[in-house]
Amino acid sequence: MTAAKFLAGVAGARALDAADDLAPLRRQFELPRERGRTLIYLCGHSLGLMPRAARRAVDVELDRWAKLGVDGHFPDARPPRGRLNALRATHSGWLDYHVQFAPLLADLAGAHRDEVVAMNTLTVNLHLMLATFFRPTQQRYKILIERDAFSSDRYAVESQLRWHGLEPRAALLEIGPREGSYALDRERYEALLKEQGESIAVVLLPGVQYLTGERLDLAGYAAAAQRHGCRVGFDLAHAIGNVPLAIHDSGADFAVWCSYKYLNAGPGAVGGCFVHRRHGQSGELPRLAGWWGHDRERRFLMEPKFAALAGAEGWQLSNPPILSLAPLAASLALFEEAGSKRLRRKSVLLTRYLEWLLDRELGGRARLLTPAEPERRGCHLAVQFVPPPRDALSFVARLRAAGVVADWRRPNVLRLAPVPLYNRFRDVYDTVRALRRTLDA
Repeated sequence: MTAAKFLAGVAGARALDAADDLAPLRRQFELPRERGRTLIYLCGHSLGLMPRAARRAVDVELDRWAKLGVDGHFPDARPPRGRLNALRATHSGWLDYHVQFAPLLADLAGAHRDEVVAMNTLTVNLHLMLATFFRPTQQRYKILIERDAFSSDRYAVESQLRWHGLEPRAALLEIGPREGSYALDRERYEALLKEQGESIAVVLLPGVQYLTGERLDLAGYAAAAQRHGCRVGFDLAHAIGNVPLAIHDSGADFAVWCSYKYLNAGPGAVGGCFVHRRHGQSGELPRLAGWWGHDRERRFLMEPKFAALAGAEGWQLSNPPILSLAPLAASLALFEEAGSKRLRRKSVLLTRYLEWLLDRELGGRARLLTPAEPERRGCHLAVQFVPPPRDALSFVARLRAAGVVADWRRPNVLRLAPVPLYNRFRDVYDTVRALRRTLDA
């Protein structure tokens, strides 16, 4: 556990909140309530809270649809009036609606603007990327993933192997944690690449491991694989909006993410994709194509030959779902207001405080699966209990009855994510107190 020093008791939490310059952002979110009280929400790693401006963002597009019909696709000839003017002075139209997200998504991903695009959902984007970057040959036909990969990633990878007539038992490689540890075994990873790298076509790893919260060294993992000629992709679902990223500098070939977790865009919201510049400028790369990835200047000529847009936009399929994208605009505006450095500082302090309280209040009964070093984790801490709760379902129900929304994973992992945009230090303090009462019951 951490050696950080904090003031004990509720006074310590209040002092930290009083010193928090991001505290006003909490008022920009809808906080779940139940039985007349505001719940403690530490589940942003699963679904982020709703920005209050999200409702207005959707209303703007609904009003535009109602008033303009098909003309809503095109830029305004003059600044709109009234409610339609609620979020922006002018509207670029739906044809290029997705373009507004590139600058902030690029900042969050650590990429160039032409390398990112808001489109589809995570697993759809993963399939699109594998269609381009997994081109198995007789010699190079394997995919390497982590043993405890998020289920959807595994399903996508196995189905891609079968799609190409390959049997996962022979073509799927896995890397797990080190012996006696919960962290990915970096030494075994590099040894496996040395042993079988010439037969590995693609390496797919997470930016932050969904269960343990371990943050990977993306540049290190990518470089090790590319030394052996492997393509490298990252699932950033639990990383983007959570930890600082430099996906371009990592050298990764591609990355995908969702936006309903830390990006707070709502359930099933539009995800995103990164394609490195060295690939994005080549319109000849094989891909599953659609007309929204076609040269925008010629899109409505309905030409038979596909001409890919430069950059990640060239992998788009269809026109974006505007009503699902609108809430993302509301959320990204709050990221811009907060600033990545301030968010990271608060995130590190929140998790150190949570770790300190777990040690102080629960001692040996709480064991972290998440690395202790701040640079190796984000705001999500995974906790195991020793001994495990006798009745996990009852334990989770009692914790919820105490007003805490967290995430339980079988057989014995509680995931807690104090999100710096909307969580307080008092939330963390009250959660650990509730945990102690629940375990003692």
